[in-house]
Amino acid sequence: MLLNCDLGESYGSWKMGEDALAMPHIDLANIACGFHGGDSQVMTRTLALAKQHNVKVGAHPSYPDRQGFGRRSMALSKHELTCDLHYQIAALSGMAAVQGVDVHYVKPHGALYNDMMANEDILISVLEAVSRYPSDLKLMMLATNQAAHHIELAKNTGVTVLFEAFADRRYTDAGTLTPRSQAGSVLNKEQMLAQVSQLVNEGRVTTDTGKVIALQADTLCVHGDNAEGVAAIKEIRALCAR
Repeated sequence: MLLNCDLGESYGSWKMGEDALAMPHIDLANIACGFHGGDSQVMTRTLALAKQHNVKVGAHPSYPDRQGFGRRSMALSKHELTCDLHYQIAALSGMAAVQGVDVHYVKPHGALYNDMMANEDILISVLEAVSRYPSDLKLMMLATNQAAHHIELAKNTGVTVLFEAFADRRYTDAGTLTPRSQAGSVLNKEQMLAQVSQLVNEGRVTTDTGKVIALQADTLCVHGDNAEGVAAIKEIRALCAR
């Protein structure tokens, strides 16, 4: 299973994540496009790391919410959201082209990601925006029990979907992530590795009620926020390679 990680989120003198340490152990780099994190120099540096380690690059756009790190929902019109997405994808694509790197997919960040999974109108707006961008981009989204429906929506816009699962998050019976406000929503290391093993070997996860459900996932989201996170990525990589 491919490993993806959110990277390039530092800004100016503010450092976010251990990008250089995480990059050698992942397959897909979701690079911030400036609206929640990242700037021109950070983007350049992160793209160079991806190129060095043969990691595929994806755009990681958000609502225009730098102060809130893209974690606050915003009531944008469809036109506003489309323009914001195209602006961010174009920024990364242009910077990537300078280094001879291609952008392969789009993974919305934070509140935008959550909103598109909860609101089909927003999801369709995102799909249409991705389809209108003048290159062949996939959309990365959460793997849930609605996968067949989401594939159909994507086909209607000519977009291919990459379904992702999360290594360290507990799932509900519907195949969605349990809210962070709920106790046990974030798995400890032992639970995380057990969930990864179950996903890789069985294509299933155990939910917060103890139910075992199938989960169609192409990629697994991991986190390189600190040294412990990077160490966990290495262990997850080993499980996925078996």
